[in-house]
Amino acid sequence: MAGMDEFVDRLNPEMYVVTAAAGGERAGCLVGFASQCSLRPVRFVVWLSELNHTFRVARNADVLAVHLLGREQYGLAELFGGHTGDRTDKFQDVRLREAYGGALVLEDAPAWFVGRILTRAGGGDHIGFVLDPVEWGGHEAHDGPLLRLSDALTIDPGHPVD
Repeated sequence: MAGMDEFVDRLNPEMYVVTAAAGGERAGCLVGFASQCSLRPVRFVVWLSELNHTFRVARNADVLAVHLLGREQYGLAELFGGHTGDRTDKFQDVRLREAYGGALVLEDAPAWFVGRILTRAGGGDHIGFVLDPVEWGGHEAHDGPLLRLSDALTIDPGHPVD
């Protein structure tokens, strides 16, 4: 696997905060596994760890909200990536609003969309949620660099990988 590790180490994808709400619970986490997965119709997939509190809420949700962060929003990335919703209310001091289907949108995100969950797919220790975008927005004034994996490497995960 050394060759594959070397390949993966070269990647530097955007990081996202994914939020979910269902059954009176709300959750959110920092995600590095996500991508557009269809052109027509546009579809997007986010992969959530089965160990994660957000996964447990998302599996009962109808929609998820996916947010891009600016590089300067490291503190927000650390909140959603370095803490677990099992012990922390990550939304306590965050500006948010409710959007389509009860999705939770982080108001300070440079760009976001809400996607209706179409299907889920297994893929190892993460489950992919394929989303049909139904609402989107963000701050048009934001033109700085987006938060990428290399910016978030110092965040200790709220949940261990194993």
